[in-house]
Amino acid sequence: TGAMKQYVVARPLYSEDAFTDEHEKIHRHHKTLRHHVKHCDLKRAKNAALSLLPFIGWMRIYQLKEWLLSDIVSGVSTGLVAVLQGLAYSLLASLPPWYGLFTAFFPVIIYFFLGTSRHISVGAFPVLSLMVGAVVTRLVPDEGPPVNITGFEGLTSDEQRVMVAASVTFLMGIMQLAMGLLQVGFIVMYLSDTLVSGFTTAAAIHILVSQLKFVLGLVVPGLSGPLSIIYTLEKIFVQIEKTNVCDLVTSILIMVVVFIVKEINDRYKAKLPVPIPIEVIMTVIACGVSYMGKESNNISPSQTVRYESPMAPNMQIFGQTAVEAFPMAIVGFAVAFSVAKVYSVKHDYIIDGNQELIAFGASNIIGAAFKSFAASTALSRSAVQESTGGKTQIAGLLSALIVMVVTLAIGFLLEPLPKSVLGAVVIVNLKGMLMQIREVPYLWRRDRPDCVVWVVTCLASILLGLDLGLAVGLGIELLTVVFRAQLGCVYTWSLFYCLYISFQIYEPEGVKIFRIPSPIFFANIDFFRGKLVGFNPLRVLRKRNKALRTIRKLLKKGELQMTSKGLLLTSSGPIEESEDESNMEELDQPTDFKDLPVQVNWNSELPANIQVPRVDVHSLILDFSAVSFLDISALKGLKAALKELIRVEVEVYIVACDEYILEKLHSCKFFDDEVKSSMFFLTLHDAMLHILEKHPVNSENTKRCQTLSWPTSVHSQELV
Repeated sequence: TGAMKQYVVARPLYSEDAFTDEHEKIHRHHKTLRHHVKHCDLKRAKNAALSLLPFIGWMRIYQLKEWLLSDIVSGVSTGLVAVLQGLAYSLLASLPPWYGLFTAFFPVIIYFFLGTSRHISVGAFPVLSLMVGAVVTRLVPDEGPPVNITGFEGLTSDEQRVMVAASVTFLMGIMQLAMGLLQVGFIVMYLSDTLVSGFTTAAAIHILVSQLKFVLGLVVPGLSGPLSIIYTLEKIFVQIEKTNVCDLVTSILIMVVVFIVKEINDRYKAKLPVPIPIEVIMTVIACGVSYMGKESNNISPSQTVRYESPMAPNMQIFGQTAVEAFPMAIVGFAVAFSVAKVYSVKHDYIIDGNQELIAFGASNIIGAAFKSFAASTALSRSAVQESTGGKTQIAGLLSALIVMVVTLAIGFLLEPLPKSVLGAVVIVNLKGMLMQIREVPYLWRRDRPDCVVWVVTCLASILLGLDLGLAVGLGIELLTVVFRAQLGCVYTWSLFYCLYISFQIYEPEGVKIFRIPSPIFFANIDFFRGKLVGFNPLRVLRKRNKALRTIRKLLKKGELQMTSKGLLLTSSGPIEESEDESNMEELDQPTDFKDLPVQVNWNSELPANIQVPRVDVHSLILDFSAVSFLDISALKGLKAALKELIRVEVEVYIVACDEYILEKLHSCKFFDDEVKSSMFFLTLHDAMLHILEKHPVNSENTKRCQTLSWPTSVHSQELV
């Protein structure tokens, strides 16, 4: 549009030494441990103590009238689901069903005091349960004698299995607690979205195969180790003619009904106050039929369900299971942290990775002492806790109380429950994990190294077992990072541009410049997003949209009127900020000024004492000259970050972007109505002149910028 604009660059020819002589380098001074100790006061000591017991923080702001009813409804709903999933997932761990109820009780209580997430539901997780089951069946096989371990003498097979499960859980808890105390929560960054997707898909296939024997009513010994899935399928098909038709029909009927009702729950979740607990309903019906009919086929052993006295872990089992316990610790934490992160972003609060490790470590240690097995969280159960209105872990505490009531009061009714019913419930809940296989064609078209990671991780986890499969996946992932970093160097040199020569450059008021000195991928995208600007754009956007709700409300009531000077408050009474928690998703949408007589200047004084954080940055420049590649995780994270900034009226410009990366962004449908390709500029100087044209500053500074004689009073921020 219009004539092409030109500019002339005139500056001295600098060597490194000459430039250093002329411009003083700014050094960052790092505070020493001695400085921190010297300036440690009572307030800091109090904050450090409170960080170890996060529940005190949210209990102090607990809104009894607004939150308690929601937490009660959520706690009851989650408790019913937790009972059923506890029973079902204990089959994956090769343990009697009621030990799953212990896992839904003890770890939840400990997490209430130590955890930083307010919305996740702690308890059994199918992938983790299966990993426990692999250890249990290796040490105490279905056929043949158990491994020679001191402490097994005089115990039944089930008691030996409980000891193994509790001991490996205890060891897993020690590892998580140690990692938390050593502040290595960042380790989860090395599990990319692609790797976790491939791993959990493989786990879903393992779970499906493990439940076939219950659905078909066959006696198949539990196997573990490489190729165990092949041997299990062989043993199932060899005796397929012995299928118990009654079990098979019951399972298929339950799966069909549960699947249909869950689809209805998803489709009409906005209209349903609480999701229909169809799994609980079907299980109660099956329990009733079994109890009335006195069925004897595949009934769990007759024993009164009760809490048992604490048990010390077996040190010999520690030595036998250390190799399996470490991947369990990593997987359990990674899944819980990723789910917690989703809800912390949605509800605008902070979670601490290291404190989460401490919380889960303590939960698993104390839970194992009371004979529960490995605890993490399940996405489906956490979704129930959040979607039914849960505000805090009070809901989790109430769900644990529901589990306790079921265990103590009506536990005897669970005795005749056919395992085929629980197997059907497990299988129907695998839909989400199995459907991840649809990512493969997309990854193949858009990002082949990521596709290789997904496929290799999945196949290795299926054939070699989940622990070895995870190790293989991590190895392949690190190889792809090295490969792409090397490839990126080739692209960088072949498309060489002379950009700017100084890390100390002039930033006009309202402009921020970030130089990113490395590729952006799954391990650093969260760090990159956190350091982008000095504020949380999503939080600002939500504050603005809440303020708009309040302004619309006041205009409707007539307490706010449009005058020549703008919006004027006519009411003298106190104005309460809108606390409408409905339509939380709308708060994340761009600010919409329709139905308002004027657009709001967010940096000016707002009527009715409405407080919205100021945003002093109008333009952000990202220098991509050192970014040689982005993976799919980084691409998603970058787009989310750009959208958040654009929605709070910060213009984003990306400069010196590699041609290969631009092609990839186009092919991956990166651009839309908000994130546009017009934000990319050839060099930093082009982008700066464009910004100065849109946001003029005084003529002296403009002249300085146009001649590239950069003052050195302000330097660009750099991601290290």
